Amino acid sequence: MNNLYRPHDGRMIAGVCAALGRRFGISVGMIRILAVLSCLLPGPQFIAYIILWIMIPSEKKYAATHY
Repeated sequence: MNNLYRPHDGRMIAGVCAALGRRFGISVGMIRILAVLSCLLPGPQFIAYIILWIMIPSEKKYAATHY
């Protein structure tokens, strides 16, 4: 399995959906659709997205610290 990091290419906003899709082997488009649909439900989806944005390292930072 790949490690979790926000890729530099394939981002739409912050790269969180692209990171999750690549990490778990799921289509990035499917992750994005699920994220948008989840925003229709009550709950802290936007806060969770922002927390993931902060916690998941960028690809450039990941490459610099692991190679």
